[in-house]
Parts: sequence; C-alpha cells; structure tokens
Amino acid sequence: MYKIDFNRPIKIHFMGIGGISMSGLAEVLLERGFTITGSDMKSSPITEKLESHGASIIYSQTADNITDDIDLVVYTAAIHPDNPEYQAVIAKNIPHMDRAELLGQIMSNYKNSIAVSGTHGKTTTTSMLSLIMLEGNCDPTISVGGILKDIDGNIRVGRSQNFITEACEYTNSFLKFNPRIELILNVDADHLDFFKDLDDIRRSFRLFSEKLDKDGVLIINGNIDHLDYFTENLPCKIITYGLESSNTYTAKNILFNESACGSYDLYIDGKKADHIELSVTGLHNVSNSLAAIAAAQELNIDMDKIKSGLLKFKGTDRRFEYKGVVNDITIIDDYAHHPTEIEATLTAAANYPHRKIWCVFQPHTYTRTKALLNDFAKALSLADHVVLADIYAAREADTGEIHSRDLQAKLQELNIAADYFPSFAEIEQFLLDNCSAGDLVITMGAGDIVNVGEDLLK
Repeated sequence: MYKIDFNRPIKIHFMGIGGISMSGLAEVLLERGFTITGSDMKSSPITEKLESHGASIIYSQTADNITDDIDLVVYTAAIHPDNPEYQAVIAKNIPHMDRAELLGQIMSNYKNSIAVSGTHGKTTTTSMLSLIMLEGNCDPTISVGGILKDIDGNIRVGRSQNFITEACEYTNSFLKFNPRIELILNVDADHLDFFKDLDDIRRSFRLFSEKLDKDGVLIINGNIDHLDYFTENLPCKIITYGLESSNTYTAKNILFNESACGSYDLYIDGKKADHIELSVTGLHNVSNSLAAIAAAQELNIDMDKIKSGLLKFKGTDRRFEYKGVVNDITIIDDYAHHPTEIEATLTAAANYPHRKIWCVFQPHTYTRTKALLNDFAKALSLADHVVLADIYAAREADTGEIHSRDLQAKLQELNIAADYFPSFAEIEQFLLDNCSAGDLVITMGAGDIVNVGEDLLK
C-alpha cells in the first residue's frame, strides 16, 4: 500500500471530489500544502469552496483527466472498474487508494484521533463532540458526514493534535482507520447489500474494536446486545454509557421541554456529576450526548465547557431540522432511513408541539426496504398518517422485487393511514389538501425527499 509522507506534499487527484467526505479530506490536504485536482459530474457549493481554496476541478470523468504528473489518485466506493478515469489510472500504473485508506493515513498523524462509529447517530455525536472540543479550545480538525453550521460546512482544519471523524462500517471502511479513541454507538442490521446478516455486521465492529492498543480507549453503548463480544480480551481502556444505571456514564431524571429538547442529571460511576441541558430533541440524543461527554472527559475538557458545547449544539442539517411553517403547518426534515432511526425521530416528535404527525417517507435502497419491511412498518406506525414516495435507488438497480406499495400494505395491515404517490408534486398537493393547522409534517429519508418540504414552503 502506498504511504503518504505528509511532510512532503505531492499532487493528488480525487475522483468524485464533491462527495461530503472526499471534499473534506481534500481540504485537509490543501491546508497542508498538497496540490489537489479532482473530478465530479457537476458543480456544487462544496466544489466551489474547494476551488476557492486552490483545488482544480474538472466536471467530467474522462481518461484525459489522469495526467502523468499525478502522484496519487483517491477514489470513492462509487467508482467502478469500468470508469474511464480509473482505467487510465491502472493503465498508467499510478498509485491509488480508496477514501477510507486516505482517511486512515491522515488519522495516524494526530495524537488524539477519535473515530465515531455505529449504525445510527454518527453525524450527530461527531458534531456534538466537535462543538465541545471547540468550546474547550482544543482546536480540532473535524471531518463530519453532514453540514454543521457551526463550522460552516463539513470540515474544519485545526492546528492541534486532535482529529475527529465519523467511522462508517459500510464496505468495512472503518477497518482502515487508526484511532486512539473509538466510540461505538449501536450495532444494528443495515447495509445488507454488503453484509450477509447481523452477525456479519457484529463481526466487523469487533474487528474495529480490536484496532485499539493498550493506550487506546473504547467508549461503547452498554445496552448493545451481548456487549462482552465487543469488549472481551481487549487491551484498551473500556468505558460504557447508556440509559441504564449499570453504565459508567448514565442519565437520570430526564425531562423534555416544550420543543422536545432533553435535560437530565448526569451520573458518572454511580454518582451525580452535573445537570445537562440539550438543544436537540429526543431520548436518542440524550444517549448520544452521554457518548460525547465520555469522550470529552478522556480529553480532559472541563465540565463547564462540555455543558456549554452541548447547549450550543442545535443539530446538523437534516437531523430533525426545522424548515419553517406554511398554513400554520410545521415542516421538519430528518435523515432517518433505518427503522431504529425512524422510531427515535417519531418518538421525539411526540414531545414536539403538534395536532397530528404526518410522516412523508422515502425508503432508501431496495435491499434495505426488502430486508427490513416489517420493521419499517412498525416504526412508521408511530405517526398518525404516513405518505410514501418511491424507493430511492441510490447505488442499486430496481429488480422489481420490492415497491413502496408493499410498505403501504404492511402499514394498512397495522391500521395506519398510509398513502403512496409516484411523484413529489402529488405528495405536495395531497398534504396541502389534507393537513390542518397545528399539524407537524416530517419529510424523512436519506434521498431527496427534503425537496417536498422546501417546495411547500415556497
């Protein structure tokens, strides 16, 4: 494997540079004096920002983009072997690596490298801890998988030895990372187009935990099934957190205000340590905040700074994001695309002011929808009315085995009002015709369903 000498900047070409993670890594390297070129299919605010920082970007992917002066090529999982750029890289025998390998090598340059993993909650928890570190004057380098308003994007390049990033399990990417501190938030069945089953996913997270040496720290949700499987015989320090009192970090006397934001008494090792107030909704974010607090304590950040950072955190884009009001109907958008996430979001919504909850859901990928169909129906049943869009294909092809109508039928079996429409325009008109003042509409999914709410507000 090609090893980068970060003291000797080279020319690196990014295939798919406009991606949320790829762009962040490109920005880190630009700040360290590397010459960065890249390709993508279209311009975006992300690519425009990179260009303003000195990157040269071509909006096409052809063999001509791969010039002889390129020292290294970085690509994403979305790049296939028949891609003309990739074929040119192979033909010219140019060193190349995927995004995860690059991120792992970058992490190795920091004394305190923190990787936040889990099937759900990575972006939120990474963002929470990032704000705590900023409040604590840790000057971190941050790579987050969403837009965090507090850093005006998805990346921040610091000058300290502190680095924090999300660690995604898909395609076992996080096994190429080199963290000193790992967070494991949860382990559920997901990405079943890659993993065989839940046991396969659990095996991957176990391998991730084994990357920590005796100087490392594992912060893990103590409520994960068969916790010992992930922790036994590890040489590192192990810290548990969760909503049960048996954990090292736990929350008691949890309350929610009129905006569904939580507050609680923080207990550490069975003793009350402080009172915590959050500016984000839901019980799941109480749990996420415990993980962030545990990591912050390992970085020796003062509790006052931890509390201040958590209170300042008002969420990231597409995580229970308030979009506006139309006809006295509140529009919220959320990225939830797994049954566990949907349940958490709709449970949080129950504490938010509303007359009825309308969930406008766009299933994400055919394999996930088919494998978890019953779980999706159960989670969505927490809404008063469900409106379904077509399945968002993402990286997959439609084999005709599953359709949103199948999910509609499951919901109707549970006596839940559920409608399906093949176009966003029909969904928008249906909502305008049927929602009443005081109702809460949540557009939900990892695709482009956010456009429905934004169109309504226009």
